[in-house]
Amino acid sequence: MPVTLALLDSASLYFRSFYALPDSMTAPDGTPVNAVRGFADTVARILTDRRPTRLVACLDADWRPRFRVDLLPSYKAHRVADAEANVEEVPDTLTPQVPVILELLDAVGLATAEAEGYEADDVIGALTAREKSDPVEVITGDRDLFQLVRTEPSPASVIYVGKGWAKAEVLGPAEVAERYGVPVAGAGPGYAAMAALRGDPSDGLPGVAGIGEKTAAKLITQFGSVEALLDAAKSGSKELPLKMRLKITAAEDYLSVAPTVVRVAVDAPVSLSGPDAVPSAPKDPDRVAELAERWNLGGSVKRLLAALESAS
Repeated sequence: MPVTLALLDSASLYFRSFYALPDSMTAPDGTPVNAVRGFADTVARILTDRRPTRLVACLDADWRPRFRVDLLPSYKAHRVADAEANVEEVPDTLTPQVPVILELLDAVGLATAEAEGYEADDVIGALTAREKSDPVEVITGDRDLFQLVRTEPSPASVIYVGKGWAKAEVLGPAEVAERYGVPVAGAGPGYAAMAALRGDPSDGLPGVAGIGEKTAAKLITQFGSVEALLDAAKSGSKELPLKMRLKITAAEDYLSVAPTVVRVAVDAPVSLSGPDAVPSAPKDPDRVAELAERWNLGGSVKRLLAALESAS
């Protein structure tokens, strides 16, 4: 069996499970477990359909890292529930499910990873950058991670599940280039640069006024990076019409920090909970059984264990 590394954007997956499944799925004590069951089922599908030999569930140690907020205070600001504590606004019935997900992953023997002061995106980026031999598949519902697609030193693609697992899309450099109009060579970095120019309200990135996705892609194709584009605008380059130069220079403060905010931090100090090899059997079957009973996870846990067995 070919060796492949699956990197899970865990929060993206369990948020999607939470909203896709009814909160009438409960434990015996009435606690909703829709996110837990949906997440377990998603991992089972990943193991069955993609058959990775290595897998890491990547976590947010800090969902809104200080280094990004210092550069761009609007970064994810609209999602803050408690500004003083920098706490994300999360549904009340989802919060208690996250520790159950982590406990289940540990009992099954699937690795988790995080990096103090960084987001899961950074963990995924760092682990992708570290991987020199095995193909990488990033599984996420977040388009930000399209920036990680590559062909060398080992292929890295994104399994995009924004429309659910049944409609999952596999995107590599060619697919990202075709969809967004960036060059195939450097499609990952090109996507990140295009996204910085275009902006993203869901992350609090204002972008450059008057520049949409298509224009952003054309500019990045022409100049190669946000930094080079800004330099050209500031120097009065005739390659840019006056109106465009004025738009770019008016957004200089934003453009001088946007690339750092948008790019994943591939140097994040990642810490793994254990080996990333997918086990053929659960690490602690008694604890898995106890969790399944306590939280009413029956069918989902059975499917996860069956997927482990079939993946071996």
